[in-house]
Amino acid sequence: MINWGIIGLGNMANKFADAIQEVYNAKLISIASKSKQKLKEFGNKFNIESSNQFNDYDEIIKSKNINALYISTLNNTHMELIIKSAKNKKNILCEKPLSLNYAETINIFENIKKFNVNFYEAIAYRSHPQTLEIIELIKNDKIGKIKSIECYFGFKVNRVKPQSRLFNKEFGGGALLDLGCYPISFIGLFCNYDDLKIINIKGSYSSTNVDDHAEVELESRTNIKTKFIVSFKQNYKNKCILYGEKGHLKIEFPWIPEKKSYIEIFNSNSSYKKFINSKYSVYANQIENVSLNFENNDDKSIYNLVDIEESLKIKKILDECLSRLNN
Repeated sequence: MINWGIIGLGNMANKFADAIQEVYNAKLISIASKSKQKLKEFGNKFNIESSNQFNDYDEIIKSKNINALYISTLNNTHMELIIKSAKNKKNILCEKPLSLNYAETINIFENIKKFNVNFYEAIAYRSHPQTLEIIELIKNDKIGKIKSIECYFGFKVNRVKPQSRLFNKEFGGGALLDLGCYPISFIGLFCNYDDLKIINIKGSYSSTNVDDHAEVELESRTNIKTKFIVSFKQNYKNKCILYGEKGHLKIEFPWIPEKKSYIEIFNSNSSYKKFINSKYSVYANQIENVSLNFENNDDKSIYNLVDIEESLKIKKILDECLSRLNN
């Protein structure tokens, strides 16, 4: 059993606290927020003892009652909190993006290794059975050798709020930073990150000078062409398509799959849907798998988690995208 604490009590913290109740191997013990009102409301909602409610992040990090922390504060605070948690020998699940840039991620990487703790970035879809089934379909040659991959993740924000985390540069706003880890981590399931080269990129910026739309084309050394679009300007039909020599797979809900989901499989002779049933919600799958790894210190690949090494590779590509877009 992994005893968890949460730092930062916003929307994702509520989803985490709801989801943790689904699993058998994890328990929410402690919470921390700089808002006393949020502490009180969250503590009452999830029955957290007052002695385990902290108004100071340092206190929960030093707490002996927990052995894992879920960090869901603003993006610009992640690096400092991760490093402090590592120094105090806490296992860590950090909400994406784990940092603002590649340099910060290197700093995090060095401290994770120095203090020998387990770390994962909270890209929850990777733990869902749907994602594992996609990998198996490719391994079993259902569509042949992959030729190209397309990924879309976009939603329309009708009003630009300068203090919103999505549009505030200081807080790590921008479509690429907020959403880019999803398509890049999906592409990384089938391509070596180090082999990916940016072929073309275009996009736009909001009035607050953060990117609000980006279209990126990459190619691997194995000649797999990939394309992804992330946006705060359009409501895309968020999907992924893998094109192979014998057919293609279409995933209609790749990023937040439900307990019952499906993959569409097309080839020259037929088309059909492969249905997947998950015992848990997408966030509960992540919590169970991360907790299993923390408890057993197993190979992360068993659970398809995004560890610090993979986060570093994703962040390097994101930094290159932002640099190219700026130029």
